[in-house]
Amino acid sequence: MEELQKLGLADWNVLHFDDDDLAALLAGRRTDMLRLENLEQQGLHIPALDAKLSLRRKENGGVELLAHPIYKTAEGPEYLTDTETESLEKGEAVNVVKTITEEGGSKREVLVEFDRETNEFIVVDTGKVQAPDEINGVPLTPKQKENYRKGKEVETEDGTTIQYSAKDKQGIRADRLALIASVLIDGGVSYILFKGLNALFNRPQHQATGKNFHKTLDKMTGREGTHLSVAIKPDNDADEEIAETIGR
Repeated sequence: MEELQKLGLADWNVLHFDDDDLAALLAGRRTDMLRLENLEQQGLHIPALDAKLSLRRKENGGVELLAHPIYKTAEGPEYLTDTETESLEKGEAVNVVKTITEEGGSKREVLVEFDRETNEFIVVDTGKVQAPDEINGVPLTPKQKENYRKGKEVETEDGTTIQYSAKDKQGIRADRLALIASVLIDGGVSYILFKGLNALFNRPQHQATGKNFHKTLDKMTGREGTHLSVAIKPDNDADEEIAETIGR
């Protein structure tokens, strides 16, 4: 809160940005572009700056606030080919999945996207992406969940198509303006209502909701003991999805 106050985004415990951006922060994602004011950095005073914000968990358990301004030039990860980097920058590809080797020889799979608003690459470990258990009450198969974590489009029996996106503040895009996702947490069902979703890449977005949307909405709002949430937590030891960023 102290950091947000310094950026002109909070007065005491009152935040000066909307609930959707707050939900994105608490889920480990990034906000939309925000106007930051009266910044002090390396002895310089910056009256105002447009940037996205995110939170990152530190090794000691604390949380630090990160700002993602608009970079002059973009620098892609070294493990991307020139063709992959160019395709992402030009918007010809939505994302790229790569398996990279860490120091010591361990391997991990990452999903790389390009944020054209900040001119930077976003890298997410696919193992830290939480796939919904259901969309509009329709269960996802293990294969559909795997495809979702890899950033692929997933079409459900409800007639709704979804796709994970690290650069989207809701973390999910769809061919519908609204949908209900559910996940199993501590043995119970947690419902997440997504509204005003961004469209899929080069795909039309339907105004009508999925076939089972209203039935699931009635179940969500009328059932005792259910929990309505605004973010999807990962199914691993981490508290939130963690996205690396690469930009200059």
